[in-house]
Amino acid sequence: MGYSFDGLRAAFTGEAAFRQLVWLNAVLIPLAFFFHVSRVERALLIAVCLLALIVELLNSAVEAAIDRISLDRHPLSKNAKDMGSAAQFVALSMIALVWAVILL
Repeated sequence: MGYSFDGLRAAFTGEAAFRQLVWLNAVLIPLAFFFHVSRVERALLIAVCLLALIVELLNSAVEAAIDRISLDRHPLSKNAKDMGSAAQFVALSMIALVWAVILL
């Protein structure tokens, strides 16, 4: 657990995108409890928010590993970082889609 908390601390202090997602979750997760939806729907509203945090942690880990290997520009490094960013875009899109489908 210590390593996990170290990772969360490193992400929060060193990654602005992670901090932004934490604040988004701090708004959306409590908000999920104010809507009249089923327990399963509420769980989905919360799960997609947490999934975006997981994806950001993995994206940050990929970026850190690539930067550790070399700061030189390389097409494969760019692809790895771009794919991590794309994964986060999909996760954020999923938040919007799931919340829209359930609430509208």
